[in-house]
Formats: sequence, structure tokens, C-alpha cells
Amino acid sequence: MKTELNLIHFSYHTDSQKEYHIPLSFQLFGKSLFSAPIILVNHALTGNSDVAGEKGWWKNLIGENRIIDTNKYTVLCFNIPGNGYDGFLLDEYEDFTPSDIANIFLKGLEIVGINRLHAIIGGSLGGGIGWEMLAKKPELAEIFIPVACDYKTHDWLHAQCLVQKFLLNQNDEPLQKARIHAMLCYRTPQSLNSRFKNTYNNEKQRLESEDWLVYHGNVLNERFSLKAYQLMNHLLMNINVPEDRLDSIEADIHLIGVDTDLFFPASEIRMCCDKLKKNKNRVFYHEIQSIHGHDAFLMEYEQLNTIIKNILQR
Repeated sequence: MKTELNLIHFSYHTDSQKEYHIPLSFQLFGKSLFSAPIILVNHALTGNSDVAGEKGWWKNLIGENRIIDTNKYTVLCFNIPGNGYDGFLLDEYEDFTPSDIANIFLKGLEIVGINRLHAIIGGSLGGGIGWEMLAKKPELAEIFIPVACDYKTHDWLHAQCLVQKFLLNQNDEPLQKARIHAMLCYRTPQSLNSRFKNTYNNEKQRLESEDWLVYHGNVLNERFSLKAYQLMNHLLMNINVPEDRLDSIEADIHLIGVDTDLFFPASEIRMCCDKLKKNKNRVFYHEIQSIHGHDAFLMEYEQLNTIIKNILQR
């Protein structure tokens, strides 16, 4: 299994006509390139290209003898330029949209020599970028699995990202505060209430739930940069695939929603599925049942594994 960070460089003009020299980094896992079906994984907001192996953030799904079996597939994951995992950050992050990131990933595939993918899978923001990629190159993949995401940023999500933007533009612990707010969007009232039950930590003189939120804010601040978080939030705020391009996507589309998702509500994903089914035959909807909301796609591995196993075995 290969885990080293690979790097390619190229010039890119954004949709807003700004020129950048892009260092695009990626990792490969499993079978050597072009010896097996290739699955592209697009990472989520604070994720990165390290999807499998000991520290892989999706290691319960991807790896040797896992559902996405690295004994059978080649797994490729790009870092969104500016996420900081490869040391590269963007100062003018608002020059970029998910459409730009999709163009950059498509250019990366072209440079590597990949014309066709077995599947694209992405959760949350990563799935949104997958929608953008396939709208631009409809024949790219045989299977598309967008998890807990939609092809556009709806009003509710835009509003939450706007609050994030306000918090990130503050001077006093901006990343920590934004993360605390984000955790309340990623989870649900039932998830927090059932876990903490108003338990008070006498030593720290605060609720255990407050301590948990502060912990998540501090942990992210230690491993992630403010510039990277601002970029990712901006991208999440601006997913906008033209609807007239959706019907051209050739891949079998398997949308996965979470019944309690407060970020990308399952009702919106079901509506997307119904809309696509009017003009496409190979469109399917699957749902994770969980009290944990949006984060269920990173927590309910048994359900997610079963869904994806059935998709890949079709």
C-alpha cells in the first residue's frame, strides 16, 4: 500500500480569471496505478489525502480487506489545494470556488494519465466537488457516490457557513469558536443530550458537553490553519452545479443521506434523487439511520459499509 505524498505542479486560471501556480498533492493506496480499477475519494472539510492505513480518516471503509479493498482497487485522493496538509496555503481564498477545485482535480487526473475512473466517492464538501467534476466531464466515472451532500449549497447551509465566516473573521480564538459552532451543525440535539445527560465536571467547573466542544475547538486549532478553514468554509458556501448539466452525467449515481442531517438535510438529497430520476434510469437513494446527524457518515461505519458494499457489488 503506497502512502507517500505525490506532488504535481501546473499553472491554473480560476473562473474569476486569476492565475495561480498550483502544487497539487495526492496519495495512492492499494494496487499500483493502471493495474486495477481506480476509485477517487474526495475528502471533506478538515480531511486530507490520507484516507487509509494506520492514520487514515476513512480507514474503516478503505484498506486491505475493507469494503473498498486495497487488494482489489487503486484508491486515489487529492488534497484540496490550500488545505495545508502539504504545507500550501492560499491567501486569497475567495478567488476559488468548488468549480475551480473540480477543474484542478480534473487537470491532476489528466497529468497522471487517468481518463476513466471506476468510481468517485466523497462526503460532504468532497461529494460536492464530485458533482462539479462530473458536470464538467460526464463520462469520467462508472459510479458516483455522493455521501451526505448535494449538488448545490442550499439556503440553510449557506446561512450556517455565513455564521462560520463571521466567527473566522474575529480576532479572539476564531478557529476554536467556528469549530464549536460547526460541531453543533454536524451533530444533533439528541446526539449531545443522550451522550452527556447534563453531566457536570466539578474539576473543570463546566458541563461535560461544554468541555467536549472546547476540546474539539482546541484540537482542530492545533492541527489545522485558519487560512485553510476559511478556504474550506468558502468552498462549502459556494457549491453550485448548473442543473442543466446533471442529466448529462453518465455514471450510476448512488446518493447517500443521513436521516437526521442538519447540514445537508436528507429531504433535500431525496428531492435531488427524485429530480434526477425524471431523466435518468441509474439513480438510487440510500439512507443512514442515526441520532448523530451529518457526522454519521464518519461514525456509522457498519451502515455505510453495507451500503457501499452493495453498490460496488452491483
